[in-house]
Amino acid sequence: MKCPFCETRDTRVIDSRPTEDGHAIRRRRVCDHCGKRFTTYEKVEDVFFMVIKKDGSREAFDRNKVLNGIIKACEKRPVSMAEIEHIVDEIERGLNNMMQKEIESKIIGEVIMEHLKELDEVAYVRFASVYRQFKDVNTFVQEIQKLLDSGKAGK
Repeated sequence: MKCPFCETRDTRVIDSRPTEDGHAIRRRRVCDHCGKRFTTYEKVEDVFFMVIKKDGSREAFDRNKVLNGIIKACEKRPVSMAEIEHIVDEIERGLNNMMQKEIESKIIGEVIMEHLKELDEVAYVRFASVYRQFKDVNTFVQEIQKLLDSGKAGK
């Protein structure tokens, strides 16, 4: 494994343990050249699938796009990175469990919104406003009213 600090390949594992959810192995490593420590994760490679975009084009699923979208929605909200990463793990695992080679982007967007609705209502509305391309304030009000009617808002 290449050291992220000095880029030497002389690194060794000093500790290994499973992650809390048991889906990966966390490895603490030390660089024999510069002496710095860093962490790597080893996990089973997931099934590769394509995302069918709204315009019909296809691209490989990119976990980082999901992660970045959720981070944006949760900006300045009381949501930890651990919670965000957990949601992304759940979303990715759920999509892989569908065992489909191609998944429509709208399905992915809906899954993300369901998770955000449970995590943080403000993050949910932020994400929904971009994902569903809210056109005006009335659309915001309607979405917030849906939250209020479902009894989820404010909890």
